Formats: sequence, structure tokens, C-alpha cells
Amino acid sequence: MASTKTTKKTTTAKAEQTNKVVAKKATAKKVSKAKETKKVAPSKKAAKDVIPKLRIRVRAYEHKILDASVKQIIDTTARLDANIVGPIPLPTEIKKYTVNRSSFIFKDAREQFEMRVHKRVIDIMSPSPKVIDALTNISLPSGVNIDVKMI
Repeated sequence: MASTKTTKKTTTAKAEQTNKVVAKKATAKKVSKAKETKKVAPSKKAAKDVIPKLRIRVRAYEHKILDASVKQIIDTTARLDANIVGPIPLPTEIKKYTVNRSSFIFKDAREQFEMRVHKRVIDIMSPSPKVIDALTNISLPSGVNIDVKMI
């Protein structure tokens, strides 16, 4: 009986030691992963290599007016020899509204209305000051919304 007790004690002692070793390895892996994530940082050279872009988002309720204004923007930038990417059509945003026809009893009688917002994106690669000046002086029809960003 004495021999079985000693073997049980030694096996439990070995199991505790292996658990401690496994725990140390796990914490060492966590620390090394944390160090790896800190080492990976964006380089300053990559930021300098980025070409400046002028992103123009054009929005309107009517697609014909939108296409005419986009054509006008492209013509002015093409006259000044700028690199143009687009126009890229974005998904049409549809807002639907449901209204009761009657004010009191006829709940089943309803009308549905919708507003469609058409969108286009134009990117101008490495715009010159002349291009930016020409774009600020363009007169576009009413109902056309323009957002300009430098990226």
C-alpha cells in the first residue's frame, strides 16, 4: 500500500509541474503576440507614396440633371488635362413613405410615396490648382448637391 501512495503523489506532482509549464508557455505566447502587434506600424514612406485625390460626390433627385452636371464636371477637368476616374454610379437611395388616405375610418386605404436619390462619384488624380479653381467656378443646376474631399 505504501508504494501505491508514493506513485500517486509523484504522478500528481508531475501533473502540477506540467500545468505550470503549460501556463508559462501560454503567457509567453501572449507576450510575444503583443510584441508582434506593436512592431507592425505603418511606415512613413507608404504615406508619402499616396497620390493626392480629389473625390467629388454628386447627388440629385433626377438622374438626367445629375448626368448633365457630371458631364459638365468631366468636361472642365478634361480641358485642363487632369486624370479622371469615373463617373462611378453608386446605389440609388430610396426613401419610402406610407400615408393614410383618409383621416378617420378607412385604414386599408393608403398611399405610398418614394424619394430616389441618385449618386455618382468622380475621382481626380493629383489635381492641379487650376483644376481646383475651375471646379469652384462651375455653375451647376439647382437640385444638385456636391461634396468635395481631398484624400
